[in-house]
Amino acid sequence: MTDPPQDWTESNEPEAEAVAEDDYYLDPELISEVSEALAAGEVNKVQELIEPLHAADLADLLEYLDKDERGLAVEALWSFIDSEVLAYLDVAVREEVIDLIGPRQLAVALSEMDSDDAVEVFEDLDEEVQHRILSKLPQAYRHLLEESLSYPEDSAGRLMQREMVVIPSAWSVGETIDHMRTSEDLPDDFYDLFIVNPKHRPIGAVPLSRVLRTRRPVRLTEIMDTEFKLIPLTMDQEDVAYTFRQYGLVSAPVVDDAGRLVGVITVDDVVYVIDEEAEDDLMKLGGVGESTDLYSAFWDTVRTRSTWLVVNLGTAILASMVIGLFESTIERLVALAVLMPIVASMGGNAGTQTLTVAVRALAMKDLTSANASRFVRKELMVGALNGVLFALVTGAIAWAWFGQPEIGLVIGAAMIVNMFVAGLSGTLIPIGLERVGVDPAIASSVFLTTVTDVIGFFAFLGLAAAFLL
Repeated sequence: MTDPPQDWTESNEPEAEAVAEDDYYLDPELISEVSEALAAGEVNKVQELIEPLHAADLADLLEYLDKDERGLAVEALWSFIDSEVLAYLDVAVREEVIDLIGPRQLAVALSEMDSDDAVEVFEDLDEEVQHRILSKLPQAYRHLLEESLSYPEDSAGRLMQREMVVIPSAWSVGETIDHMRTSEDLPDDFYDLFIVNPKHRPIGAVPLSRVLRTRRPVRLTEIMDTEFKLIPLTMDQEDVAYTFRQYGLVSAPVVDDAGRLVGVITVDDVVYVIDEEAEDDLMKLGGVGESTDLYSAFWDTVRTRSTWLVVNLGTAILASMVIGLFESTIERLVALAVLMPIVASMGGNAGTQTLTVAVRALAMKDLTSANASRFVRKELMVGALNGVLFALVTGAIAWAWFGQPEIGLVIGAAMIVNMFVAGLSGTLIPIGLERVGVDPAIASSVFLTTVTDVIGFFAFLGLAAAFLL
């Protein structure tokens, strides 16, 4: 840490207050106070309560309020609310707010936002609403939004912001600093300066800190980094996030097909992408949908979840058909009906563990064709060893429970088979789905459950029919 200057003296400025962990979360008492003030129609009090809040905290507050309270807050206080709050809102809540404020106020809000945040809000609107909003925007801003929507969904072109600091290659540090002090078109926050040639192609990047530490006569080309990562307009946002994580980037220039600089992606946008992609994978693995339905309408939630429940019903029927093949065996030995869920459940859980690791590794690009075979071998060995260990445990329990060592041997053998298959399926299913272009997070769990249930029941009941009857 750098020591303060020698002439540092104490002043009458107030000292910073101690910070507690709770300061970073919305106070439940504040939510209650806002709700009570809204119910009493005390608009001025609500305004005082929300005035200190950051846009992200205000978005949380609107999400915590029920629908009626949210409507009262937006209708009475929108003129006092920072437009940036729209970018922080959950999509379902954002739709409610947009309906409340109307196209004209939404157009004003979009024009006040950073371009990347404006695109994020605008792209989620219905096509009809988009046309109504575009007609109320200045021509330059309208062109920006239309151009952004022409890029693929979830691409760098949708993610980037147009506001950036672009410097000609002939400039010195002094000229650059003077430009930054006088220009009114600079973004509010930026980290790197991008140096371009006469064709507007980036040839280097300079961190702002390096500019401030360099003497004025030095040319930027003497201190710029020439080894930097360029992001193509069409790069998928997952690949953008991987690039930032892999190389520890704070910002990166976005270029078009001709190599011209058209925008910049900053780390705050990438944090959002990482969070969004992780949430998306989690929801898909759970069969809930492509995004959280915490704030979705009742019937929308029912429809989304019932789709996957129908798929799971089909796989459950397939497993039941396997059980039906051994109906006579189960009738003659009731203990099988008691024990067979254990085999299927253990296989399903073991497979889910492997599947979770595989899907996450594929998403983070840690699992590729280069190390796939090593990963499969490892999971097979883990599955086999766990199968042997739990075969001994369940076999002993079954033997003690029913007093027949043969039942213990059968369930132990079935456990080994199913745990081995679970390890194999948990690796090959997601890898195979990715190879054929299907998102492993969507369908892996359904296939895995089917395989472990079918193999578990078939192995246990088949061995029982062969050796116990």
